[in-house]
This record gives sequence, structure tokens and C-alpha cells, in this order.
Amino acid sequence: MTAERPLDRGTSDPGAGGGRMTAAGRPLDGDTSGLAVTGGRATAGTTTAATTGTTTAVPLIHNPVLPGFHPDPSILRVGEDYYLATSTFEWYPGVRLHHSRDLVHWRALGGVLTERRLLDLRGAGDSCGVWAPDLSYVDGRFYLIFTDVASFESGYWDPRNYVVSAPDINGPWSDPAPLHGRGFDPSLFHDEDGTSWLLSMSADWRPGREPFAGIEAQRFDRDAMCVVGPVRTLFSGTEVGMTEGPRIYRRQGWYYLVTAEGGTSWEHQVTVARSRTLTGPYQPDPEGPLLTSRGRPDLELQKAGHGALVATPAGEWYLAHLVGRPYTPLGDCVLGRETAIQRVDWTPQGWPRVAGAVPAVEVPGPDLPPHPWPAEPEVDEFDAPRLGVHWSTLRRPAGEDWLSLSARPGYLRIHGGQSPVGRVAPSLVARRVTSPECALETVMEFRPANFRQLAGITAYYNTRNWHYAYVSLDDDGRRVLELLSRDGGHRIAHREARVDVTGVDRLGLRVEFDGPMVRFGYDTGGGWQGLPVELDATILSDEHAAQIVPGEPEAWGFTGAFVGLWVQDLGGDGAYADFDRARFTSRE
Repeated sequence: MTAERPLDRGTSDPGAGGGRMTAAGRPLDGDTSGLAVTGGRATAGTTTAATTGTTTAVPLIHNPVLPGFHPDPSILRVGEDYYLATSTFEWYPGVRLHHSRDLVHWRALGGVLTERRLLDLRGAGDSCGVWAPDLSYVDGRFYLIFTDVASFESGYWDPRNYVVSAPDINGPWSDPAPLHGRGFDPSLFHDEDGTSWLLSMSADWRPGREPFAGIEAQRFDRDAMCVVGPVRTLFSGTEVGMTEGPRIYRRQGWYYLVTAEGGTSWEHQVTVARSRTLTGPYQPDPEGPLLTSRGRPDLELQKAGHGALVATPAGEWYLAHLVGRPYTPLGDCVLGRETAIQRVDWTPQGWPRVAGAVPAVEVPGPDLPPHPWPAEPEVDEFDAPRLGVHWSTLRRPAGEDWLSLSARPGYLRIHGGQSPVGRVAPSLVARRVTSPECALETVMEFRPANFRQLAGITAYYNTRNWHYAYVSLDDDGRRVLELLSRDGGHRIAHREARVDVTGVDRLGLRVEFDGPMVRFGYDTGGGWQGLPVELDATILSDEHAAQIVPGEPEAWGFTGAFVGLWVQDLGGDGAYADFDRARFTSRE
């Protein structure tokens, strides 16, 4: 493959796009304080290739590069820096960002939508909220476009698309500008002539119609931050259907439209179509999908689809896309939908190709200097002024109104919120499960005044599916550790796991994932003891969360399993719990 001028999303390469782009923005420096590293397996080694009598070390990308709940990736290069933005649904901060300089090693930067000014998730349903963000860059400014979905089921969607912008990837980000609500999965394409275009799928609620009614485009005015002019339908999709996730790239006089098709499960795929003009007509690749795992239950990486392209300065192309890793063939994906990267080559006829059109676990990396990041510490001592970037909060942003790292230095204080099914003000601080074998441990101080005050540790998927080991107060005044599950909306009390912890001021708590099992443990000061129950980890999966209504479209779960610290104050009496450090370990 010859070196091509990489027009990643139209303008991500300095000097490309007809000179329309100015400086590449302030790149992140070597300071990694407060940053978390993910995709650590990608650093594990290199492969050796012999070429003409010489041996060259080739860095390996090990997939998934972002393990755990990191779906719908948008990838962008600005100068020497690569950024990945992924969906976050009902979790804050909205739109999770990762950074790399070699496509092999990635570190978490945190999220973009960190406050209610930018995103309001009060009342958001399970798997609603932020869907499929898109990150682009033009004329010295970053643009992030995303959908906030209020509800979805039975063929209806209530989406609203928004755009924010910033001069730097770290912000500050502008107030969200509302766009249309005709569909979801929006993206921006910045063309060489200086125009920008908003793309999205078009949703059709009418019974008997195709709910995914094609890909549409409309001019986007960057100065006014709004869409203008007529709406144009670019592509109706292939026979696979469920066409969504559109992105446009320009290369050698062609406009390439990359879409997701087949739904975000086992039939998922990346489809490429092209046209000589931006507005079409677009003809799909005659060889079929660029990438899919459909019909290949033997593959480790399933659900391959929803892709985005990026090119290195030397013209090496790669595809970021989502995958799932079921615990059994076509079984439950407890880790949710994850992000992987595949190498892309171009045919003489000008079509992009992934080897075998299937997702590979190990992929040759680009010819770039290796750039590993410091490893993430296992233990968070809660000494920083704000939560570390690996933590997320449910439906409300981290703020002094309900959590504090300063009220008691060295502790995370969480004030109790709503019940485990509350969707306005829950008090859950959690992090993604990134491996089938991982654990979260903490030390908690909590003095409940009545049975309406609870605090503990959880393995969580959504309001209908979770496991929870908590401390509360019994009617006789004893402090008790109890275990409760919710499976598909049904509560299950594990009476055999009840432990009297009266007088224990510092209680160790642990939740452990061991393949398909979840176990809880506690430490009253004499060492760890396990609660005598093994729980089903697979209820914390997209597949288990799906709701099937005969004759209607399926309502899927779209997130992944979390482990976290949870506090309830059902009477609103001011209860809080203090957590002294948290230790997360993973065998990924």
C-alpha cells in the first residue's frame, strides 16, 4: 500500500483538506496524573517478521483494546494523537475518551459531558442516554456530536441530537446546541471545500415500515451550530437491513460511506458504500461487508460492527469497531460491547479490506514509535481532589451535592440516594468490569440509623439486574450484612448470607467475578470470609437484559457489567457512608 494523504473524517491530518485546518490543537504532554490505562494486554509483546533477510519487530494490537463496556467507537487522529470516543448511555461522565500515540497502548482521559449543563440524565431509562458519539476536528476545533435518547421500545425512539465543541480535547466544551431528533447515530463530515455535513440514520416508527429508514445528510453550519438546507437521503442500506452508524471519508476522489448493519448483536457488520459525489448515489462493496463475525460462532470476538476508519501519517489505515466476547458460543456477553481495532488495506479497485472480513484478536500495529503509558495503580486511596477517570456515576454527575473527597480527606463519602430502582438521584460510584476474572475490594465505615439506610458493594448491570451486599439496621438494633439480587425485575433475598456485623466500625467488602459466577466477601478484622452464595454473573449482560415482546422490535440492553459502591437513604434523613480506598484487580 502506498502512502495516501489521510483524510480521517475529512480534516484530522494537519495540512490536509486543502489547507483548511490550522494547528492540530494542544497535544497532551507527558503528565499522566489522574489518567488510567486500559487495553494493557496490547503491550504484551511483538511478533517478528522476516523481510529480505532482515528481522523486523512488529508491534501487536491485542483486541479488545478497550475491554469492558466501550461500545460504538469513533476514532480520530489529530497530528500524532489518536482519540477514541465511546458511548456511555445512562452513566456519567457522558462520552468516554481514550488517547493513544501508537494505536497499541491506550489511556483513559475521562469523559466530556461532566455536568448537567452538558447532559441531564435525570429519569433516563436503562440503556437510554448517550448513544454513539462522533468526534471530529476542523480549523483548530474539536466537535463532538451525540444522541441523548429519552426512551426506546416497541419501534419508537425519543432521540435528540446535540453538538458541543472545544479548542482542546480537555475542554472547556461549549453548551450543547440542539439538532434534529429524526434519528440517532449522528456524525459530522468536514469536506475539502469547507462545508460540513451532519449524518444520521432516519427512524420510522410506523408499524409495517422499516424502522431503519436509511441514512440522511444535511448541511451543518459550524458558526451557527445548526443544520441548514434540505435533508438528503444518501443510502437505503443493503438487504441486511438495520442500517445505522454512518460516517463519510474521502479518498482518491471517492466518498466512502461506512455504516453498521444487521443490528448490534450476532448479525452485526460494517458495510462500505461509495460515490463520486457526497450526496450519492452510493454503491455498496460488491464483495460484501468489510467486517462481520456473523455465522462464525467459533470466533473469540463476536458482534463485530459499528466501525470508524483512521489513517496514520504514513497512510496505514485501521478500523475501530465494537465487539462482544460471549462466555459460551453465542452466549451472554457480561463485559458488554467492547472496542477493537483491525488493520485495513486497499484493493487496486479502491475498496478497503480487513483480512478475511473477520475480527482478529492480534493485529499488526502501525509503523509508529511505541508509546506505552504508566500502569494504572490497583488501589485508589481517594486522595485526589476528584474521582479518578476509571470511575463512573449513575444518572447524576459526581458533585458535592451527594459525594465528597474533601469532607474526610482520604475517604470517599457518598450520601445516600434513591432505591436501587430509582432513576433520578441514585448514589452509585462504579467502574467497568473488564475481564471475566476481576474483583473490587473496599473498606467501609457506615452507621445506619434504620432499615431505610443501606450501603455496600454491588455487581450491577441496570435497575432490573444486579447483586448487592449491603449493611443496614435490623428491627432489633443489630447492624447486619445482607445479600440481595434482582434478576429481570424480580428481587431475591439470600437469607443464608446474613451476617451480624454489630460493632464493626470498619468493614471490608469484596465482590469478585469468576467467569459465570459472582461471589461476595467480607472482613471484620480477622481476614476475608466469603458469603455462602454463588450468584449468576450472566444476568449482568446485554442478552439477559433484552425484553422481547411478540410482534414488536426487541428492546436490547446496551451497556455492560459494573462493580461499585452503592448507598441508599430511602427516608431522606442524611445518611452517608465513608469508603477508605478501593482496590480493583483484573486478570485481563
